[in-house]
Amino acid sequence: MSSDDLQATLQLSRPRKLALGGAAVALMAVVVAAFAEMGAYFWIAVGSALGGVARYWCSGITARLWGETFPWGTLLINVVGSFVIGFFGTLTGPDGRVFVGSTARQFVMIGICGGYTTFSSFSLQTLNLLNDREWLGAGAYVGCSVGVCLVAVWAGYALALGLSGLKFS
Repeated sequence: MSSDDLQATLQLSRPRKLALGGAAVALMAVVVAAFAEMGAYFWIAVGSALGGVARYWCSGITARLWGETFPWGTLLINVVGSFVIGFFGTLTGPDGRVFVGSTARQFVMIGICGGYTTFSSFSLQTLNLLNDREWLGAGAYVGCSVGVCLVAVWAGYALALGLSGLKFS
């Protein structure tokens, strides 16, 4: 087969070119949309990593300063994280004084604060329930979160002890 024959065989008709061009444009639109969505996931992941490193650093500093007999580091982290999410969430919220895009809000509130402490989300959600005058809901949320989480951590502890062949001390 000559190169002219091969070129003629490979040439597409105009309708086929348009169909392939439309398919390529559609595929590119899907890829661009996926990358745009993945952008939020990327920034949340980066924020989570930064928050986790900050938590580790803060816990270490606190343990060196005040010891490890009481969880001062965790308490400090939870208080600071709760303050940051309350301050930033309010300042950049719909009625706030500073406009920040949704990806930046997710980076700080879900990523950094979530990696630093999940207690900050719990505190903000409880405050929102209280602001909405959902007294019973707020009380139930606090009680269930603390009570059920204590039971869950005990259950995980007990299961791990059992699987390890150890007994409660």
